[in-house]
Amino acid sequence: MPEFMYKDMLPSQGDPTEYRLLTTEGVEVVVGPDGEEFLKVAPEALELLSRTAFHDISHYLRTAHLEQVAKILDDPEASPNDRFVAKTLLRNAYISAQGILPMCQDTGTAIISGKRGQHVLTAGCDEESLAKGVFDAYTNLNLRYSQNAPLSMFEEVNTGSNLPAQIELAADTARGHELSYKFLFMAKGGGSANKSYLYQETKAILNEAALMPFLEAKIRSLGTAACPPYHLGIVVGGTSAEFALKTAKYASAHYLDELPDHGGKEGYGFRDHDIEEKVLELTRQIGIGAQFGGKYFCHDVRVIRLPRHGASLPVAISVSCSADRQARAKITPEGIFLEKLETDPGRFYPAQSEVELGAPSEETIHIDLNQPMEVIRAQLSRYPVKTRVSLSGPIIVARDIAHAKLRERLEAGEELPAYVRDHPIYYAGPAKTPEGKASGSFGPTTAGRMDSYVDLLQSHGASMVMLAKGNRSQQVTDACQKWGGFYLGSIGGPAAQLAEDCIKKVELVEYPELGMEAIWRIEVEDFPAFIIVDDKGNDFFAHSQEVSVTLGKKPETAVL
Repeated sequence: MPEFMYKDMLPSQGDPTEYRLLTTEGVEVVVGPDGEEFLKVAPEALELLSRTAFHDISHYLRTAHLEQVAKILDDPEASPNDRFVAKTLLRNAYISAQGILPMCQDTGTAIISGKRGQHVLTAGCDEESLAKGVFDAYTNLNLRYSQNAPLSMFEEVNTGSNLPAQIELAADTARGHELSYKFLFMAKGGGSANKSYLYQETKAILNEAALMPFLEAKIRSLGTAACPPYHLGIVVGGTSAEFALKTAKYASAHYLDELPDHGGKEGYGFRDHDIEEKVLELTRQIGIGAQFGGKYFCHDVRVIRLPRHGASLPVAISVSCSADRQARAKITPEGIFLEKLETDPGRFYPAQSEVELGAPSEETIHIDLNQPMEVIRAQLSRYPVKTRVSLSGPIIVARDIAHAKLRERLEAGEELPAYVRDHPIYYAGPAKTPEGKASGSFGPTTAGRMDSYVDLLQSHGASMVMLAKGNRSQQVTDACQKWGGFYLGSIGGPAAQLAEDCIKKVELVEYPELGMEAIWRIEVEDFPAFIIVDDKGNDFFAHSQEVSVTLGKKPETAVL
C-alpha cells in the first residue's frame, strides 16, 4: 500500500511582490474564544481595495513589463517594426500613467481571485463589497462598459456599469495564513481573453519531438489580434479541463512564478524552465514579431506541468497582452496592501524626444482621407503589403453590432448609408471621453470578428478600406482581390496614445442606444497603420500559420 502524501497542487514558494500600503483603516485584530486572534475586515475596506486596484491596473503597468518593452529598443536583432511597436507602447504607457486615459479602450472584464485565511472575519457578502468597488471604479473613471446581460437566448443589453465582475473567493487553510486575505485583480480584455485555448491531447505528445511542433502550430494560431508582445502561459496536464485553463491564465499573469522547478510523487505542478526557454526561442524564430514582423512575438513564456488522469492530457494556452493588467493585493493585521506598479514609465523612454517618438518616418506614405474613396484606393494600390501609412482625415467607426445592423438593412432591401462607402471603416469602440479631451481611449478591436461581413459589404461598394488589428481569414483576402479593397492594420494596444496624439474629433453618427458599439465619425491626424491585405490578393500574414521552424536554425522567412 502507498503512503499517504499531500501537497498543494500549485505550491507557491514565497511572494516577492513589492506592495504599497493603502490604509490601516477598516482592519483590526480581535480576540475570540480560547484567546485565538482573528482579523476583522470591514466591507468598506474591500470596496476601497477593489476600487483602487482597478484604477491602478487601468493606468499603470508593472516595472518588469516596461523593462521588457524598453529592452526591444536596444536589441540589434529586433526588427524596425518591433522597435516601432515598442516605442508606441512606451508612449502609450506614459500617457496612461497620467491617470486620465486608460491604457486600452477595452478596459476589460473585472476578475478578482481571493484566498481568505481561516481567521478572517467579514460582515455580509465579500463578493458584493468587491463588486461595489468595481462599480465605483468603472462608473467614476474614464473606463468602458463592455458587459452584456442576456435577456433571453438571443437578446441582451449592456449593463451600463461593467458589472458583473468575475469574483471567485476560496478558503486558504495553509498554516501561517490564518490572518491574511490575499487577492489577484485582473482586467481581461476581449482580445486576449479570446486567445485562451484548450486542447484535449494524449500521451503521444509527451516527448520533445512531438511536443514542440504541436506547440508551434498552436502558438502561430494565436495571431496578433490580442496585441503582442505577449506573456505566454502554457499548461500541460491537469486534473480537469477547467483547472488547466485557469492555471494557464494565472501563469500568463506571472501569478505562479514561484512554483517549484521539478515534480514529485505527491502530484503537484511545477515550472519547466528548459521548455520555457525553448518555446521562447521558437516564438522568436517564427517571424510574426511584435505585430508586424520580427522577433518579439512574446516577452516571456511560462510552461507548467500538472498531474493528470491517465486517459486525459489537457493542454491549455493563454496570453497576457501588451496591456498587462493585473496586481496582487493582501489584507493583513498591518493594513491593506496593493502591488506597487510603475507610475513613472517615462523613465523608460529612449533618448529621442516625444515628438520624434510619435513622428512618421521618411518611408511612411501619407494618405489624405478627405479625397474620394477611389483616389484613396488608387494611392494604396501603388504600394506593397507591409508598407507603413499615415492617415489623416475622416474615418467611420463601426464594430460587431453596427455591422450586424448594416447587414440587416441589406437583407431588408434598403440602401447602405453613404458614409460606409465614402470613408474607411475603423473597427473600434471608445472608452468614455474625459472632460477637455477630444476622445477617450480609442484603439482598434480584433478585425477577424468582422470577416464574415466583408464580401457582402464590399459587393455594395462599402467597407473598401478597413482599419483594425490582427490577422484575417482567407475570405477577406479573396473579397479584397475581387472588389478592390484593402485592410490596414493598426498597432494593437496604444489606445491612450491614439486618443492623445491622433484622434482630433469624435461625433456620433447613428445608433446611440448601442453605447460604445454605436457608429461614430472621427477625424484623425497622422494615424499610423500598415497595409496588411491589398487589392491584388496579397496578405502580409500569409503563411504565418505554417509550421516550419527547426530549433536552432532561423528560417529564411523569419522577418516578414
